[in-house]
Amino acid sequence: MADMNQNRSVFALDGITGMLIATVLLLSILAGLTVWGMNVQNANMAKFYEIKNEKDIKMISKDNAEHRVVVN
Repeated sequence: MADMNQNRSVFALDGITGMLIATVLLLSILAGLTVWGMNVQNANMAKFYEIKNEKDIKMISKDNAEHRVVVN
């Protein structure tokens, strides 16, 4: 019974190395999504739009998108 755990290693993928790989992977995903979100916000903040014919907008209608006009 004493020789069952003889092939253990601190630097195996289930040890410190695996933890560091998972941490770096999660932080890089977080950084990538943050940069992507900031780019999307910057691209859309310069697009202004106006609503045309407010009186003709119905509560439930697929045609409501036609009342929005992008002004650049």
